[in-house]
Amino acid sequence: MVLYFTSSVVDPPATIYMGKDKFENEDLIKHGWPEDVWFHADKLSSAHVYLRLKPGQSWETIPQPLLDDLAQLCKANSIEGNKKDNIAIIYTPWANLLKRGDMAAGQVTYKNPKLVKRVHVVERLNPIVNRLNKTKRITYPDLYQLRMERDREEKRERTMAANKQKAEERKAAEENRLLKSGKGYASMLATTATKGKSKSRGCDELFGDGNDNDDDDDDDDGYTGGRGNDIDDFF
Repeated sequence: MVLYFTSSVVDPPATIYMGKDKFENEDLIKHGWPEDVWFHADKLSSAHVYLRLKPGQSWETIPQPLLDDLAQLCKANSIEGNKKDNIAIIYTPWANLLKRGDMAAGQVTYKNPKLVKRVHVVERLNPIVNRLNKTKRITYPDLYQLRMERDREEKRERTMAANKQKAEERKAAEENRLLKSGKGYASMLATTATKGKSKSRGCDELFGDGNDNDDDDDDDDGYTGGRGNDIDDFF
């Protein structure tokens, strides 16, 4: 059984969940998501509370109002911590949790202590706890199956992104090839035109350009072939 809560102090609302007892906490530790952030009362027994980050969010920049919600939920679900003031709530990415074989059920430590942060809780704030409890949902999910579905979707998105990138690279390469080919073709045309002009000049020198004026053409000046006179006679 997993208890889900919704925090509306951020937009979009945040998803928070926790197990009922230490045995269910074992499943949460085992089948957590890379997007999960783990919260627990420091040096006290408490529920394992998780925040599921949304794409683009970072565990290092969780808004303070949301941290307050998570810390109050941890405190309220700690038998000893709920009775005390001035306690600390620790949190770290799920991927930083370390579960050794010799640990008791629900017990966990960290791979890197430097990736652990703390929130100081002065006292229990009932308005926050009551608001969160009103959103509580009890579910019985298959945590393993949910994790497998999440991983398959991530793989599908990565494949789509890789295919898109390859398609863009192929398109860019083809455009570059055509650009280079176009330059080569233009250069070829220019060379051909230059050769054509050279041949034309050679022919002009050999045969002339057809624009020479011969003296014999002057003999035709005033020639009418007699037709003009015939017309005058008719009218």
